[in-house]
Amino acid sequence: MELSFWAATDVGRKREHNEDNFLVDKKLSLFVVADGMGGHASGEVASHVAVHELRRVVEEDRPTLDAFAQGKATAQDVMTVLEEAVQGACQVVFRRGQVEADKRGMGTTTSVLLVVGDRGFIAHVGDSRIYMVRQGQVVQLTEDHSLINELIRRGKVTKETLATSPYASFKNAVTRAVGVYETVQVDTIDFDILPGDQFMMCSDGLHAYLDDARTLELMADEDVTQVPQKLIDHANRSGGIDNITAVVVRIQESVSEAQEVRSEELTQRIEVLRHMPLFRYLTYREIMRVLNVTDVMDYDAGQVVLTENEPGDELYIILRGKLKLHKDGTVITFLEPGAHLGEMALVDRSPRSVSATAEDRSRLLVLRRREFYEIIRKHPPLSVKLLWSFVQVLAERLRKTTADLSGARLEQGAQDMSADVLFDE
Repeated sequence: MELSFWAATDVGRKREHNEDNFLVDKKLSLFVVADGMGGHASGEVASHVAVHELRRVVEEDRPTLDAFAQGKATAQDVMTVLEEAVQGACQVVFRRGQVEADKRGMGTTTSVLLVVGDRGFIAHVGDSRIYMVRQGQVVQLTEDHSLINELIRRGKVTKETLATSPYASFKNAVTRAVGVYETVQVDTIDFDILPGDQFMMCSDGLHAYLDDARTLELMADEDVTQVPQKLIDHANRSGGIDNITAVVVRIQESVSEAQEVRSEELTQRIEVLRHMPLFRYLTYREIMRVLNVTDVMDYDAGQVVLTENEPGDELYIILRGKLKLHKDGTVITFLEPGAHLGEMALVDRSPRSVSATAEDRSRLLVLRRREFYEIIRKHPPLSVKLLWSFVQVLAERLRKTTADLSGARLEQGAQDMSADVLFDE
């Protein structure tokens, strides 16, 4: 895919030094924003060292990126490259701080976007951010590693009450940074990129003044070279309390027929998942994480999808076509696009209660138990949402079963009373 991009940085209106740094590498399609921290200009050193060390490591591992583009390496291989690059930068910054006493404890946020073919890869530490603008919707792809975000997540404060709360003075405190310690926990995610996608990477000196409506407005300029400066001007007009950095990346919008089909299918998958009770509480970013571990399978008309009384470990979601559900040779119902079956297989290997056969040529999205458990193990906040949704789905089924049983008892009671009346006559 063709990329266009531009970047700019500014000291802001309150600071004397600019401790932000950014990287734009056209050959690698690698983009980085880093916001340094530490006294005596140590933050500037930390962000500068981190950015350049990151680029060096990714460049050394370029054969892995090329192999992925050729289908000879996996997305996980690329993610490993990014994570190793961030850890390498962390070690270099940390050791520099150990050698130079006036820089001890320095660190930096680090947000990385790497584009390989039609796939995006993100590695993230700190409270700089990466946003995606897709089909008129703004999606924050990274989560702030900050004290304030942790307090909001725990319900101690809200965004609306933060300014007047006792926690307001901690708004710049981060819970993770590159270089403060020798290693750091890195958030990573990979996702499909679509023609027309835009990405905006920024330090907190910018995103502190943005909402979705203003982001869409400022990102709408057709000339990408003008957008970063417009974003910076907006931050300065709004107060400019910190250093300001913006990197904007755009994916060429003109597409082939094959790309249009791919775009439509990906949009459909996301929308189907978002409307399922099991995934109702997930953010757009979390939905994409789930999509990363699903497979797409095609079935011809008459082909069996699952068989009653046999164990299984897959959840099936219908993207296209129609499935016939039947039991003991009796047709129960038909399922069409957007419907799903087999979600209990994500919990245990109980035998299937019905059989399913493709009525038409059908395409299904498949999520297996092993990958589902892997998500739960690696991403605790996401796992809480999924398990809570599971509890609600099971509770709803229990209520329905109870109601059905009550109805059956009432019906049986009415029949017994009718029989008694006939007998008395």
